[in-house]
Amino acid sequence: MATEEKPTSTETASNETTITQILDVVARAAPEIRAGLPGRRIYAEQNNPSGETPMEADIYADEMLCERLGDLDGVGEYASEERQEVIDTGSGLSVCVDPLDGSSNLKPNNTLGTILAVYDAPLPAAGSDMVAAAYVLYGATTTMITAYDDTVTEYVVQDDGEYEAVREDVTLPEDPSVYGFGGRVPEWIDSFTEYVREVESDPSMKLRYGGSMIGDVNQVLTYGGIFAYPTLTDHPEGKLRVQFEGYPVGYILETASGRSSDGEQSLMDVEKDGLHARTPVYVGNEELVERLEAALDD
Repeated sequence: MATEEKPTSTETASNETTITQILDVVARAAPEIRAGLPGRRIYAEQNNPSGETPMEADIYADEMLCERLGDLDGVGEYASEERQEVIDTGSGLSVCVDPLDGSSNLKPNNTLGTILAVYDAPLPAAGSDMVAAAYVLYGATTTMITAYDDTVTEYVVQDDGEYEAVREDVTLPEDPSVYGFGGRVPEWIDSFTEYVREVESDPSMKLRYGGSMIGDVNQVLTYGGIFAYPTLTDHPEGKLRVQFEGYPVGYILETASGRSSDGEQSLMDVEKDGLHARTPVYVGNEELVERLEAALDD
């Protein structure tokens, strides 16, 4: 796995410009991606590297983002959940994208989104190489959450691609109220099941699980709480990919004064060599994640 070298001041300034351009490209592509969803609610005739059959909308969003992000002078590599290999686009920062997280929600018309991770290292990179992360939500409105320069910001994206900040210095509420846990319940390990029962017994906590990981994470960022896609008996590494989901979600939640974990350590400290490697994901308010780690340790 790549490790980060300390950048020079010139490289830092160049990276800052590129990060701004990357976030701008993603925000301005969002209305076009959203507008292209209605006619692409069917499965594509191919499998992605994880053996899943993507929707045509996944392919559409991936091709658009690959072209536009790859055209930036400061982007050197592009990778997505829909591609087996990293695409060499020149020199500069590396970009990982989940073009449409939760695309199975297209048919029932539920929330889905686009996830972005930016690394200052060749792919596959380490959590310590991350310099920015973001996600777009295609809900009742189109919004974009960014984590960059130690700050989380929420933007509303208009239909013409213009976007403006509506919340700055976003942090998790101190009084958590929502939870969402993925995976089939019969496949949860016993220690996680016991933790879930404890959370469910708290009358102040409400279940919020919609089948789009990033939509569920946004509930936690908005209301406070915990989201998990845990270790499963038949999938010890869980379902979510480190480069495309684990690192960026962990980065955003930790920047917003929350915690992230793979059950033992921060998601940012997870080390995996494969581009499409997976990890259990637990993110939310610090106290809830600490209790979960203690439960899994016991």
